[in-house]
Amino acid sequence: MTDFRAAQFQDGDPGLFSLSQIQHLMRIEFGRAQRYRYPLSVLVIAIDRLGHLRDVYGYESKEAVVDEVGRVLQSLARSCDFLGRLADDRLMAVVPHTPAAGLKVLAERVRTGVHAVKFESDGKRVPITVSVGGATMADGQTLFFDQLVSAAEAALDEAAAAGGDRFASRDPGLG
Repeated sequence: MTDFRAAQFQDGDPGLFSLSQIQHLMRIEFGRAQRYRYPLSVLVIAIDRLGHLRDVYGYESKEAVVDEVGRVLQSLARSCDFLGRLADDRLMAVVPHTPAAGLKVLAERVRTGVHAVKFESDGKRVPITVSVGGATMADGQTLFFDQLVSAAEAALDEAAAAGGDRFASRDPGLG
């Protein structure tokens, strides 16, 4: 069995699993949560206006901001949580044993932590915010892990469409 914590991470970011690694870990944790009937939650995080930030300040600045948001997420994670970098510079947190109320608390801590990220250009502070989508499987009711991820991504889209810098959640059983 592969020790993913010791594996080479995407872009050299310690503590963030690659897309394929986080999907693999999500499947394993989803199966456990179904079998043992404990809650499993997922957060999908997108940095608001990241494309604009890249266009104005350059690719290196964009990467620095993504890395810093990743560090905020890492600082809030427990040892049982799995954190990864998805396509389009989004981040994912798979948080076992976490009901919907706990997921909301984590999401708000992520948002607050990101507000403290200091990004400056030409002596001016550029505020960084995130949109966060979440979903929770409780009592093994969700049949497929894809439903859980899709619900979190739909919630992320909802948070971003409402202006960003907010958390939204969806029930994975409601489609």
